[in-house]
Amino acid sequence: MKESYTAVLKQVDSWWIGWVEEVPGVNCQEASKAELLESLQATLREALEYNRQDALAAAGEGYQEETIIL
Repeated sequence: MKESYTAVLKQVDSWWIGWVEEVPGVNCQEASKAELLESLQATLREALEYNRQDALAAAGEGYQEETIIL
């Protein structure tokens, strides 16, 4: 599993908003930059686990897993 991702952060008025570039749908809003990074990390973990479980469920039985390195 990839160990690093890119967070895009922006302060808008008193809020911090952010996205993870590589994973659509992983975005958060928090009152501080530190809270935002923590929320993005937790949301990213949840999204990756959800996507993994979804892929395995779609594969059904008899699948193989291979590591792909870019």
